[in-house]
Amino acid sequence: MKLRLCLLLLTVLVPSLIKAQNMQQLNAAEIKQGLEGLNVVGSVLYVAAHPDDENTRLLGYLAKEKKVRAGYLSLTRGDGGQNLIGNEQAELLGLIRTQELLAARRTDGAEQFFTRANDFGFSKNSDESFKIWDKQKILADVVWVIRKFQPDVIITRFPEDARAGHGHHSGSAILAHEAFSAAADPKRFPEQLAFVKPWQAKRILWNTFNFGGNNTTSEDQLKIDVGGYNALLGKSYGEIAAESRSNHRSQGFGSSRQRGSAIEYFSYVAGEKATKDIFDGIDFTLNRTPGSGEIQRLVSEINAEYDVADPSKSVIKLLKLKQLVKGKPFKHDLLDALILACAGIWFESAAVNSSYALNEPVNVRIQAIARARQGFSLKISIEEINSKASFDLPLNQFVSQDKTISTSGFGITQPYWLEKKHTLGSYVVDSLSKIGLAENPIGLNGLFRIKIGDQVIEKKRAVVYKYTDQVRGEIYQPLIIAPPVTSTMTEKAFVFNNNEPKKILVQLKSFKDNAAGLLKPELPAGWKASPESLNFSLSKKGEEESVEFTITPSGDVKSGNLILNVVVDGKTYHQGLHVIDYEHIPTQTLFPFAEARVDKVDLKLAGKRIGYIAGAGDLVPESLKQIGYDVVNLTAEQVINSDLSGFDAIVAGVRLYNVSEQVKSMQPKLMKYVNDGGTFLVQYNVNGPLKLDNLGPYPFGVSRDRVTEEDAKVTILNPSDPVLNYPNKITDKDFEGWVQERGLYFVTDIDQKYRTLLSMHDNGESDKTGSLIIANYGKGRFVYTGLSFFRQLPAGVPGAYRLFVNLISVKK
Repeated sequence: MKLRLCLLLLTVLVPSLIKAQNMQQLNAAEIKQGLEGLNVVGSVLYVAAHPDDENTRLLGYLAKEKKVRAGYLSLTRGDGGQNLIGNEQAELLGLIRTQELLAARRTDGAEQFFTRANDFGFSKNSDESFKIWDKQKILADVVWVIRKFQPDVIITRFPEDARAGHGHHSGSAILAHEAFSAAADPKRFPEQLAFVKPWQAKRILWNTFNFGGNNTTSEDQLKIDVGGYNALLGKSYGEIAAESRSNHRSQGFGSSRQRGSAIEYFSYVAGEKATKDIFDGIDFTLNRTPGSGEIQRLVSEINAEYDVADPSKSVIKLLKLKQLVKGKPFKHDLLDALILACAGIWFESAAVNSSYALNEPVNVRIQAIARARQGFSLKISIEEINSKASFDLPLNQFVSQDKTISTSGFGITQPYWLEKKHTLGSYVVDSLSKIGLAENPIGLNGLFRIKIGDQVIEKKRAVVYKYTDQVRGEIYQPLIIAPPVTSTMTEKAFVFNNNEPKKILVQLKSFKDNAAGLLKPELPAGWKASPESLNFSLSKKGEEESVEFTITPSGDVKSGNLILNVVVDGKTYHQGLHVIDYEHIPTQTLFPFAEARVDKVDLKLAGKRIGYIAGAGDLVPESLKQIGYDVVNLTAEQVINSDLSGFDAIVAGVRLYNVSEQVKSMQPKLMKYVNDGGTFLVQYNVNGPLKLDNLGPYPFGVSRDRVTEEDAKVTILNPSDPVLNYPNKITDKDFEGWVQERGLYFVTDIDQKYRTLLSMHDNGESDKTGSLIIANYGKGRFVYTGLSFFRQLPAGVPGAYRLFVNLISVKK
């Protein structure tokens, strides 16, 4: 047998964020798992609202035990949640959670999909969710995914009512139910039918649950035991699920491995009812394709004859199978992957450098090897379509060749859903073909053509960047195609105290040699920049330069946006640079719009030196610094061992009492600091698990109460309270312009020694007074607040600044 490998390096004119995974080489057991899957057809789509909502144990069971295509459709990317590993919020958090979901799917074997819906934060009912999302738009996305994926069964994680516990949750079930019928109706969303066909799933079910004190299961429901053990993989599905779920690090979802029987329950929603099994009436065998008898016999032979010690023995019959299924419905991608794995073929195209500027040629290293056992005769030739270069590769001989390819016509590597500004409810995606995708389609790529005998396999490999780290070893990261120069500001919002000027630092970075041009800020009416523009010259690729503008408000100016214009070679760019770098996901490099909000606020300060104890991660310290405070980040050791009396106030970061193992040791020192005359402000914590029972000097509990409507009416209960009058007079106006929510995890069971200052509620609910409590303790002040300052201050909300300053200020 002869094998011929041809490489074509093609460019697809689509801006993309290249996938960073290297080619995964299947081991002999995984090959066997795949071979068994060749006899199975059909698919199941699981639908919920957020990253982490999915049932990973069920997905692993479906993909690796039943061997059907399993998919998870998450309506959102989790943008509105909290972050336990850093200070990224909103779209940046959504990027992290997207990658965590993809890592989870690589573990449990399912596929990942999304809609355009933006996670705007907690929602108490589906009506609110649909109003903000635009229900018909997101319903169209769900229909599109169903028509493309063609599931036999649709399963929702949540019910359609209040038992779901979140408006996004119940909304996901309602949309799945409506899409179940709409996907089959050619009159619904007919614009999609130029690319897909109507699709009717057999049934839709609700995967009932018993968690959070809410048991929705019953013994008369359909049941599956998903706790089995997969001997080929050496793991139970409970163990696989734990590994999958533990990828959700930004949510602190590290999970212990579960072993043994585990029953999942399912309740009927719509479609053909099942009586014994969720798959009643569905044929998952190749019999669904007429005339498949010969195919089934050959697949059975391949499985029976498979030699775990020498998978290359299966290649001949796998190639015969490839010819037999040509033009027929089949798992073609899986078959091709198994052929390559059995032949021991590995190949990639990796860029020499991590980044390139727009239209700059990319230096690529093409590498390949075939590692079948001796006696399996292979002749491999690699050629590049532009240069016509080619060479032979003897068995088990590694080949490498450097080439230069053009990026002309490519855009910057930006996540497709972040290419345009979006509304609160949903992202803007112009191309129907991208809707549903977890990541961008592969852009700059190598198209490998592998010829084995008379069969040809084509496989795309994204051009990635590969390097060796002294600690972590070989690392793959996405290749970056960047603007020639980026301009990045330190903050997303700048707060100006009255008409006082403020210096704005801008970081320029070049992604090409000899980048010269003009940087010009653009401001709302009444704001001035000095200088009005700056010339720059960056001689080397990767060179950075910090420049400074003085921004001054004058008169009665209004809030607006500061936009940076960078002119290089006669073209204007508006991109900043932001890198998200965690070891558990590929590095995410994006180019956000180079703009920041500017707000003028009437703000008086009292005190100067603030100690800050970081919790799960937030941007409050940076916000306090920009209004003039001297903020010192305190470690647990410093809190325990140093003199705290020099601080005018100490602030606990969000969720400190959830995440810090040393907070028990810090607490006595912090309470002494308050007793001796200090001010200690604690920001919100979730109600469990807490590292200690008493967070303050007097008892109170942490509930799940929250006010999600950012414009909810706030009633000041005691306008004369000193905290509301010094150094700033707090009025109703200070609660205008808040973002996403008022607050979360309000306190309850409040000791009488605390003062409650505010009352608020969402529409249709009773007043809640647990958003802010204050107590005098000894000579000092203790403050606990569930108000979402961690969102308001980085967003530049003037009233939130004024209130926060009052909370940490004591009249001497």
